[in-house]
Amino acid sequence: MRLFGCSHDQKGARAPKALSIVVPAYNSAAVIEQTVHRVAERLAGHDVEIIVVENGSTDDTVAICTRLAADWTPGPVSLIVLRSDKGMGNALRTGAEASRGAHVLLTADDLPFGFDDLDGAEKLVAGHDGRLPAVVIGSKAHPDSQVRRGALRGTLTWGFAALRRVVLGMRTGDPQGTVLMDGDLMRGLVPDLVESGFLFTTELVYLVERAGIVPVEVPVRLSDDHDSHETRISRADVLAMGVGLFRLRARHRDGGRLAWSGSASRG
Repeated sequence: MRLFGCSHDQKGARAPKALSIVVPAYNSAAVIEQTVHRVAERLAGHDVEIIVVENGSTDDTVAICTRLAADWTPGPVSLIVLRSDKGMGNALRTGAEASRGAHVLLTADDLPFGFDDLDGAEKLVAGHDGRLPAVVIGSKAHPDSQVRRGALRGTLTWGFAALRRVVLGMRTGDPQGTVLMDGDLMRGLVPDLVESGFLFTTELVYLVERAGIVPVEVPVRLSDDHDSHETRISRADVLAMGVGLFRLRARHRDGGRLAWSGSASRG
């Protein structure tokens, strides 16, 4: 895998990494250990950090994460366990702030797309003169994605996407997919991000679009395990997210900062 090549600090200092993978963990006792080991195995030998952010769990997630950190063998793949206030957005923000990667991947505790997002990003490099686009999204909305949804969930998803387009004017099909972003760009935008829950990545991608950067969406396959689980997003969450879109638009009416000087695909 060329994208995440090694660049070790010979003095063993806490040097920058090629890739940071941020995993929010809320009541994740059933999956978090397997997820961490899957990532470590897939990226073994590469200069990667896995950042697990526990956020208000009431099961054994804290104990499992503590044990994983204590037992971790130092090497190119490092593990960092942090805690944040409850909320997916709080966890992702905490992880992004702590990241040191040249690129940062925001994903979920059960790796819903496996590694399709990273594989898709790797394929993009060949078509971009050996460079990765500034923002790559593992997108359920990509026409080549394989996503099974029940009728109700599909209707809610379609309705929310339509509302998002109307309220925010966003062109990205799935800003709530996994997000792989230039690390400096993400860390530069984090101070402007307020959403503490499921709208965090929507807010992030909204600011990216407003800066004129066009995210590249890659196809994914929703894992059978994820598809078989009951969604953690309730109807109340969907309603709250709908209201949140208007709040998000008002908050960023005058635009946000973009503390980043890298190159990017622009519309």
